[in-house]
Amino acid sequence: MKDFTLKHYASRTHEKMREVLMDPNAVGPEIHYHMVRGGTDQRNITTWEPGTVGGEYIKTYGHYHVGKLDETYWVIFGEGVVLVQKRAVGVDGSPIDDEIEQAYAVHVRPGDALFIPAEWGHLVANISKTFFVTADDSPVNFDESNPVSLPGHADYEAVKRMQGFCYYIVEKGGKPALVKNPKYKKVPELEIIEAKDYPLSKD
Repeated sequence: MKDFTLKHYASRTHEKMREVLMDPNAVGPEIHYHMVRGGTDQRNITTWEPGTVGGEYIKTYGHYHVGKLDETYWVIFGEGVVLVQKRAVGVDGSPIDDEIEQAYAVHVRPGDALFIPAEWGHLVANISKTFFVTADDSPVNFDESNPVSLPGHADYEAVKRMQGFCYYIVEKGGKPALVKNPKYKKVPELEIIEAKDYPLSKD
């Protein structure tokens, strides 16, 4: 049996996160969030630091899944906003990075579970004044060169090209609000909804 203990943990640094921040020059913590990957037989755990960076809540980098891969997040501690988005598709069948066909911004609390369908992108922001902690069932192949930080089943480059998702989740009057990312040509109008009103499910 292979021992992948040393490959379970990775952190997402401020330097890496600059690529997708609303304000890449904003000052932030050295580490934005921590990832512990369990692989196929266990859940993955992510812990976000609290706070904001240039007015934007600390968030994950965000990515699209490669292939027919879905995912479920379970909220363990704290509160967050999950942003999920689906790109438009061109006549050749390729996704169009700067045109978003559908999107949802979902307020989640402990006990909530959120399903992310295949071909959708997702990121999660911590809107708490504490750590925010989730579990998820995304697969990890520990034989990859960087399986925890940049797993092969996830496409980060499309997000990097657009400097983040179609909306930034910012603090406004002590509450989360959405600010459009101007690099996108087509973006649906969004409001933050509760998990019970989120329409996407496995069924």
